[in-house]
Amino acid sequence: MPEDARGSDASADAMSAEEKRRDQLTSAPDATEADAAPRIEVTEREGTTRIDIAPNAEVRPGPGPGAPGADGDER
Repeated sequence: MPEDARGSDASADAMSAEEKRRDQLTSAPDATEADAAPRIEVTEREGTTRIDIAPNAEVRPGPGPGAPGADGDER
């Protein structure tokens, strides 16, 4: 099959995992570059992988501000 007939599959295959992630996170309507900002930090040491939420992550797991259980308060 000619390379140009493969369409977007050819360009997707040439993209790195980080490029694919950025492309997916910025393709939605009204998306911005900030939507593709890293949200986690991964470190590996002595066979152990640690995944932490980035301190500057806009979106964090858990209850949102003002929700029961947010900020350690149990309502």
